[in-house]
This record gives sequence, C-alpha cells and structure tokens, in this order.
Amino acid sequence: MHPSPRSLRTHIAPYVGPRWYVAAAWLAAALLAQATVVHALAVRDAVPSVVLVVVVWYAIRVDTWRAAAFGLAAGLCEDVLATQTGGAWTISTTLVAIAAGVLSRGFFADSIPLVASITLVASLARSLIFWTVMALQGYPGGLGTLHFHQALVQAALNVGLSILAMLVLRRIEGERA
Repeated sequence: MHPSPRSLRTHIAPYVGPRWYVAAAWLAAALLAQATVVHALAVRDAVPSVVLVVVVWYAIRVDTWRAAAFGLAAGLCEDVLATQTGGAWTISTTLVAIAAGVLSRGFFADSIPLVASITLVASLARSLIFWTVMALQGYPGGLGTLHFHQALVQAALNVGLSILAMLVLRRIEGERA
C-alpha cells in the first residue's frame, strides 16, 4: 500500500502565540513609552528597555520566523526613533529575538525563571551586538567600560521589568478567569 499524498505532508502545529495585532499594540506602546517616559527611570545612566522586554515576551511564544520578523520591526522602529544608529538596533534586536525564540524551545513561556534568564542573556547580547555594530560604523572606541557597566545595570532593570510584567499579566488573567 502506498502512502497517500495527505499522509506525506508534515504535521504543522497550529499557531498558539499572541495575535499579531495584540503584539503590534504592545510594541507600539513600548516604543511610545521608550521614547517619552522611560528615561525618567534611569539608574546610573542606564534605562530599562521596554521594547526589548516586549520582543522577548513575543519571541518566546512564537516560532523563530515570527520572532525574527517581530525583532526586525522593533529594531527598525528603534532606529527610526534614534536617527543616528545606522541599523544597529535593527541588527541587534533581530538577532536577539531569534536567539530568545531558540532558547525558549521546549520550555513553558510563562516560567518566571526562564523569562528572567532569557531577558538577562538577551539584554547583554543586544548591548554587545549594538555596540559592535556602532563601532564598525565608526563610533569612537574607548568607552567600553562605561557601556559595559550600563549594559549590566540595564540587564538588571530589564529582568526586573519582565518579572513585574509577568506578575501583572498573571494577576489580570487570574481576574478574568
């Protein structure tokens, strides 16, 4: 007996991540907050990245292609708002979204330790990639120690922000149930 064409098709799991318009709304809100009020939360000249937290939130819930597309869109928006980064946010955010999506495979996306760990790694990797791209574009060197210290503080702020966001979302979802 020969297999039917239907049985030869590979099984594709249904999409279970956030709807695109919900993710787009979160990204728009994060970009607006990042450009307007988040700078008031600076600690030692490091500002938490709401955009990165939203990108990680989305990337750990979807497949790699969707994570890459979302990271690309987020990075492009950040580059447009920053004006003089020449694509550094686009490159770093896209690569970090892909990495976050790959790192989360096989884990529950609502695990606080998992999200905190991925956010920490994503924050540090994004800073490293961003400043590497900026250096390749001619940004003056010699400020590595300063940027490294800011990256560490920002990573801690991002982890705290992601944990807070998860706890708030759990509370909201608990009230709906």
